[in-house]
Amino acid sequence: MDLHQVRRRLEGNEQRLSPYAARTSTSRGRARPEAPSPVRTDYQRDRDRILHTKAFRRLKHKTQVFIAPAQDHFVTRLTHTIEVAQVARTIARALNLNEDLAEAAALGHDIGHGPFGHAGEEALAACLPEGFRHNYQSVRVLDQLENNGKGLNLTFEVLDAIRKSSKTRDDIFAEGWGVPETLEGQVVKTADAIAYVNHDIIDAIRAGLITEENLPHSSKHDLGRSHSERLNTMICDIVEASWAATGAGENPVIQFSPKVHAAANELREFMFKRVYLYDETLAEAERGKRIVTFLFQYFVRYPEGVSADYSLPDDPVERRAADYVSGMTDRYALRLASELGCEDARGWKA
Repeated sequence: MDLHQVRRRLEGNEQRLSPYAARTSTSRGRARPEAPSPVRTDYQRDRDRILHTKAFRRLKHKTQVFIAPAQDHFVTRLTHTIEVAQVARTIARALNLNEDLAEAAALGHDIGHGPFGHAGEEALAACLPEGFRHNYQSVRVLDQLENNGKGLNLTFEVLDAIRKSSKTRDDIFAEGWGVPETLEGQVVKTADAIAYVNHDIIDAIRAGLITEENLPHSSKHDLGRSHSERLNTMICDIVEASWAATGAGENPVIQFSPKVHAAANELREFMFKRVYLYDETLAEAERGKRIVTFLFQYFVRYPEGVSADYSLPDDPVERRAADYVSGMTDRYALRLASELGCEDARGWKA
């Protein structure tokens, strides 16, 4: 049997996707040409490369919202990433888009997050002269730092979707750091928001910050009164509204209906005010920022301590320190900072 027939069959299956779907045959390819896999498309190969990275494994001990929680069932970056991939694949399949591209981008979209969630990101942004954004760091990890400093040589479409996956606060469809060039990338950007808004509600209820009854009226009326109802409403609505837009001959775009769009935005703003920016949550976040800042400053002073697995030797010392610290898990950052004399890290069990 000629194994390359398997790949050719898979690429042939892509020709039956939506006219708006990304295809391996029309991909802008990789920065460094490679011989194709005999049994996988390029997007499948990218997905597998991301899954096998050390950075992906470390997501299991990185915070989503609640830092170093004592209970086992709070969301981590890894479980969040898996949920985003599930939502993205469901939407992509329903719209007859390229599931493999959507899954690859979803699995890599948060791989550049540092310890302590967005608190760690903000601390590194303040420390690093050129700033720090987790979506750009995700691309840097996958394209430069992994594979002994050679990167994974992923396709343009996967890296583009990851680079532009982040959003701003004002709207669930806010451009933020750009609109992905593929619909699959747009799906991932939206699936990220759908996943985190819904699972963060569960964590906030578990933490005693809110109850289901506290949620906005539009959320309960237009989205649903449970986690599963909200997820189902948002996913089904985005499929229906996006399909209607492309079927009507308009420019293809991933979107909600106006009613669900408004309810999703109101729910997201509620979470910012009652959970993400809550005093107790902010106090933990500030403590996390101080720990990250301490570690960054330490490794700027003592760059010989920076692991070669997390940095490039020819980079400026600040960049190497940021790469190293951003790669740390919450528990490792806490333990190391405590050993190095950081008072904020002592007594905080991870």
